[in-house]
Amino acid sequence: MAQYKEEEKCTRRIQKRFGKGVMQYGLIAEGDRILIGLSGGKDSLALVELLGRRMQQHKPRFTVVAAHIVMENIPYQSDTDYLRTHCEAFGIPFVLFKTSFESSTDTRKSPCFLCSWNRRKALFTVAKEQDCNKIALGHHMDDILETLLMNITYQGAFSTMPPRLVMNKFDMVIIRPMCLVHEADLLELAALRGYRKQVKNCPYESQSSRSDMKGVLRQLESMNPEARYSLWGSMANVQTESLPNQITEFK
Repeated sequence: MAQYKEEEKCTRRIQKRFGKGVMQYGLIAEGDRILIGLSGGKDSLALVELLGRRMQQHKPRFTVVAAHIVMENIPYQSDTDYLRTHCEAFGIPFVLFKTSFESSTDTRKSPCFLCSWNRRKALFTVAKEQDCNKIALGHHMDDILETLLMNITYQGAFSTMPPRLVMNKFDMVIIRPMCLVHEADLLELAALRGYRKQVKNCPYESQSSRSDMKGVLRQLESMNPEARYSLWGSMANVQTESLPNQITEFK
């Protein structure tokens, strides 16, 4: 009985923040056909559940398709039968798309960047084939804040992944409906639901700096429990009059 109560509390927290993000940033409109980028991780599995339930219970009316992209030259395994079953449980069709990339074509970019870029291109291809006008990605609040910290630290830019991004070149809109959902809640949901982990063995995974930024975000929250909300609020509170008008390079 206690587990059911904890599960209910967790799902309510997630659904509340999910619904707030959808409404606040105008992510779903009447007649939308949305393609979910289904990696097979906890975040995309949760996104299937959340959008599937919303599609059945809420207005505006919209439809959803899920696509899993297999990068054939990266040695990892996906349980596609499990992914298909998970999607179908929420009335969502499942599409499997296979592609690959050659890392030697651009040695200036890391294999992680090239893999991610080619996955994104494949999602656009599937979205067009499925007559979708939006692509939903499973990034949550922590992802967005970690990207903000990474861009500040490594790129010298105050930028991150927006909840809604219009891609005019591709006639497509990228949405991140879980933009206000905390990763801690998604980890709890994954444990409560028993989401099955995909088998991965990516040789480039250790080259990512994101895990370092997860530690930075945790450290900031240990200094100030409200740090994530301050960071989020700062993106809508850029006080340009308090910043230098021009930055000169120095080393």
